[in-house]
Amino acid sequence: MTNAIEPAETDVSERIGEELIQLLHRTASSEEFAACMARVEALPDDLSRKPDLLELVRMAMAIRNRMDVQQQRESGMLAVIESARDLSGRLDVPELLATVVSRARRLLGSQVAWLSAYDAGLDAFHVLTSDGALSRGTGEMLAGRDLGIVSVVVKSRLPFTTADYLNDPRFPHDPQLDVTFREEGIAAVVGVPLLWEDEVIGLLFVADRYHRTHTAHNISILSTLATHAAVAIKNAMAFEQTHAALRSAEIAHAQLEQHAQSVQAAAEAHDQMTTLLAKGATLATICQSVAQIMEGDVLVLDEVGQPIGRGVAETYQGHGADAYRPHGEHSDALSRALGESRRIGRSVMAYEALGENCRLITVIGGSDVLGTMLLFRQAALDDVAVRTYERCASIVGIVLLSRERAEASQSRDLSSLLRGLLSPRQDDLHLLSDRAGRFGVDLSRPTTLLLLQTRASETGYLARWLRSAQLLPRALFDELDGVLTILSETVRADEVRRTIDSAVRQHFGPEFLGVVSRPIPQPSEIPSLHASLRRSLPVMARVGMRGAIIGQNELALYSTLFETHDQASLHAYLKSTIGSLIEYDRKRGSELVATLLAYFDCNQNAKAAAERLGIHVNTMRQRLATAEGLAGHWGNAMRALELHVSVRLWALSDHSEVDLR
Repeated sequence: MTNAIEPAETDVSERIGEELIQLLHRTASSEEFAACMARVEALPDDLSRKPDLLELVRMAMAIRNRMDVQQQRESGMLAVIESARDLSGRLDVPELLATVVSRARRLLGSQVAWLSAYDAGLDAFHVLTSDGALSRGTGEMLAGRDLGIVSVVVKSRLPFTTADYLNDPRFPHDPQLDVTFREEGIAAVVGVPLLWEDEVIGLLFVADRYHRTHTAHNISILSTLATHAAVAIKNAMAFEQTHAALRSAEIAHAQLEQHAQSVQAAAEAHDQMTTLLAKGATLATICQSVAQIMEGDVLVLDEVGQPIGRGVAETYQGHGADAYRPHGEHSDALSRALGESRRIGRSVMAYEALGENCRLITVIGGSDVLGTMLLFRQAALDDVAVRTYERCASIVGIVLLSRERAEASQSRDLSSLLRGLLSPRQDDLHLLSDRAGRFGVDLSRPTTLLLLQTRASETGYLARWLRSAQLLPRALFDELDGVLTILSETVRADEVRRTIDSAVRQHFGPEFLGVVSRPIPQPSEIPSLHASLRRSLPVMARVGMRGAIIGQNELALYSTLFETHDQASLHAYLKSTIGSLIEYDRKRGSELVATLLAYFDCNQNAKAAAERLGIHVNTMRQRLATAEGLAGHWGNAMRALELHVSVRLWALSDHSEVDLR
């Protein structure tokens, strides 16, 4: 009986052994080994070899587990090798990090993985790349240094794992991260640090949507991949730093080259300006050269802000200089800039308008301020260009100083000649005539004197300006004792009068007095006529004749009558003679005084006076009747003369200043 059972047990043992060998050969799953174990356990207990068979199955399952571990190690080693190969062969850091994350998730068989890097600006770790995420927020997570798993890993610099993240009390939770984890359904998480020289520069995470415990081997492989990621990030940072250093070096080289070019251009500009100065170039030529060098529009002003020179670069399109006015909208800004430039001795930015910058510098000659130079330019100047501009201003100063000295020399000659002609003695009139001829004035022909009075400082400036502008090329003129005195041939007297009237109004407005003489047939008569004109100027001031140049003949009678009277006495005289007419005109807006003046000027011919005024003769007679009723009968010659003088004086004076109270 026993012998019959033994072959049966042998057959069972052989079948189970063969089955185990086949399972091991095809790397069967643990479930198949468990099924085999169940069949062995189901054998009868009286089977003598049952314990041996159970042990055999257990040994096979152990072998199978070791094979799994060995396979995992091989897979991990292969992943590490592939990661190292990628690290050495790829330059695209985002792609490399994405591969590391994907490989980590696949190697550990996890459902989600992501990699975060530290951002010093945010003082937090933000996600660079993720794999397997279902929620958009997973790829946008931002974790602070002191919250969540990040806080544990940063402090310990060691891996950390949790089977139930949301309910783990070992670290402080970030509410926003918890919301993201719930949306993603994450339960188990393992995080390992990306270390570089003992500094955590990032973290690598893998997670599952169920509770799970990771083996030390898995965590070791994950740490190795994290190290590779750290190397990649640091390499990228080093590459960026190298690239930035290269860009910085290129920029520095370009700046150095630009500076060298600027210095070379400045040297060439200095040579050019020095050459022009040595050749005796005019102010206009200097201004044009400065404009070309500075690539803008240059305006040189005299000491009262009047333009005396200008240059425009050929390619410049701005219009700032065209809009300049001595008392324009930018006068305050220019005045402040002028004061600052004088104080520091450098150029300063005056103002900016319509895309143009106006840079100002005071032009110095010796120890005197000779004027101002303005540069209009659309682009800002660098330091070298500013220095070049300031050196150009020095050249302009030399030119102005040279011109001023030449003008001063000529002015001394003119002044000496003019004073000689005006002197009652007139020493050596023949020599004076020869000298006058060299200035374009022929004293053998009739001449005319013109005297103009403004404020003392303005009169001297006007004389200098007329010389520099060369507006009176054939006339003798200078500022003598506060009065601009001009002697010209009579044939040019009207032209001189118009020129002076225009110039003085342009510079000073109506605040001036002027008188022009009758033709002077002989130069010997010049001194006496000059004295007479000088006496007439105070009379004009007393009468209130401002803002006009009056003929001597128009003033002769008044100079005789009122030379010793003040303005108050003149007003009293007018009030006593024609006060009623003036008051009548003021109240009714009529023109009785003007009508009476035209009547007397036309030799008391009513028809001729009406034609002069452009009115009907009957209207003229009505006005005369009204005037006679107010001023009294003028049939008497003395009364007619008195009225004629009064209305003429009224016409020459400032009507508004006469007080009739």
